[in-house]
Amino acid sequence: MSQREPELSRELFGRLGDTDVHRFVLSSPGGVTVRVLDYGGVVQSLDAPDRDGEPANVVLGFPALDDYVKNSQPGANRVFFGALVGRYANRIARGTFTLDGVTYRLPVNDGPNTLHGGPEGFDSEVWSATELREPDSVGVRLELVSPAGDSGFPATVSTEVTYRLDRDDRLSITYRATADAPTVLNLTNHTYWNLAGEGNGDVRGHALTLHASRFCAVDDTLIPVGEPVPVEASPFDFRQATTIGARIGESHPQLGIAGGYDHNWVLDEEAPFAAQATDPESGRRLTMWTTEPGLQFYSGNFLTDELVGTGGRPYGRYSGFALEAQHFPDSPNRDDFPSTVLRPGEVYRQETVFQLSTAD
Repeated sequence: MSQREPELSRELFGRLGDTDVHRFVLSSPGGVTVRVLDYGGVVQSLDAPDRDGEPANVVLGFPALDDYVKNSQPGANRVFFGALVGRYANRIARGTFTLDGVTYRLPVNDGPNTLHGGPEGFDSEVWSATELREPDSVGVRLELVSPAGDSGFPATVSTEVTYRLDRDDRLSITYRATADAPTVLNLTNHTYWNLAGEGNGDVRGHALTLHASRFCAVDDTLIPVGEPVPVEASPFDFRQATTIGARIGESHPQLGIAGGYDHNWVLDEEAPFAAQATDPESGRRLTMWTTEPGLQFYSGNFLTDELVGTGGRPYGRYSGFALEAQHFPDSPNRDDFPSTVLRPGEVYRQETVFQLSTAD
């Protein structure tokens, strides 16, 4: 194992009004380089070597700050490339929920529903950043205070998210949050992966494993209906490595609703990992662990050629996939789902780890 230490640097990425936006460059001795913005907590790029040692950027992103800002505007095809999303990752049905007898109404931005916190979520905020240097890792801690009433949610919420890259090419994302009054909270990172390299074709040939025996079937607005159902004998069974495109075109009604995969899988407990993806051509492999009960696997169904990435190439449909560790969609309206309620005196905690390697 290399004895060199991971490295960290900071550079100006752009300006948002009078505010400087910075990019933090985290590098490991194994050749992984992650670039994180304090705008939206975005993972803007991630370079990883293939089986021959050749690096490529394996996440989807935009080349400039203006591209991220434009993509967050009303009417844009919001894709949340690499962003931290909140206050509530995924969907809340009809933009409403009731907590302790009080009904809250949120702005809707996904048909009749509220998606990823609404039109103005954590992904479009500039976070306060602190650089972290340790013997075996480097990182950046991002902090944001969301005031009571922000996007219709109750309570002032103080959030801290730390990105850390270690010498073994593991990128960890740890979350911590507190609230001064009862509220709901569900945070995640929305990085899209293409292990062949961003802009280098689609991901349907990637082999994917999800350690999940059930998933949440959805209605025609992608809100869960009924209890989670078994994946067995369906296109949603990824318990054994299966290419993303192997069954994506089948006539299963759930695939038709979402235009592919955009569902929450209920992760099996005590599995060796939550998810693993491998690109057979490059040999790059991504392994994911998380403390969260659910994983939203999204196959990039609504990506279009109008989205031009960091390498100057357009992103079409299925150009990347997202693995969003989180609690379940619409949990504030479902007493039978794991609770997303956060109360004063409690601490929201989550950790998700991604490791880059190559297949044997």
